[in-house]
Amino acid sequence: MLALVTVFDTLRVHAANDRVVVELHRPEQRNAINAAMVAELHRVCADLERDPRRRDDALAGINRAVFDRIAALAMPTVAAVEGNALGGGAELAYACDLRIAGAGARFGNPEPGLGILAAAGASYRLADLVGRSIAQQVILGGRLLDAEAAAHHGLVCEVVGAGSALSAAHALADRIGRCSGLALRLSKAVLDAAAPHPLLDDLAQAVLFESHDKTDRMTRFLERSGA
Repeated sequence: MLALVTVFDTLRVHAANDRVVVELHRPEQRNAINAAMVAELHRVCADLERDPRRRDDALAGINRAVFDRIAALAMPTVAAVEGNALGGGAELAYACDLRIAGAGARFGNPEPGLGILAAAGASYRLADLVGRSIAQQVILGGRLLDAEAAAHHGLVCEVVGAGSALSAAHALADRIGRCSGLALRLSKAVLDAAAPHPLLDDLAQAVLFESHDKTDRMTRFLERSGA
């Protein structure tokens, strides 16, 4: 059961012991990101950084720093996207580790058409997610990726019926939540490393092999398989 923890001006934040759900809430402005929303996202990130285990009482112009901060969170993040994710909304989705799209979702960065730059992460995240050519088509050519195209190019991991993205994101979070928290945290650190990292992989694996959680999980697996 998710409880409403804190009512912000521009967000609705719900928490359970295994996740925190942050919903953008500026309905009259179609959830456009503004300075107040950026400040409130920073407040959410600050609490998650203090307590990566996400306790029940977890939460007591466009800004690149907050999206970088979301991308750097120790726990996996999932974006549930319905409708248009354009400009800052798209860049917020790019900053998450995984994305699920409702059937009517569209992703795009129309900033150059407005005389500005997609400067909140699209210029370096989108190419990593979909490849340089598609990123150029979106940022330079003004292409909008609908949900199916986003899935085809790897931007989203699943397309679901319109209005179902959040429930599908919860199902994915349930699956993630059954994994080892330490293994997830180290896996994310290894994935985010900037260069080939066999030593980092070895060190992370060594830490995990010494953990009680790994021993318990391996034991349960072997017992179930009859090995």
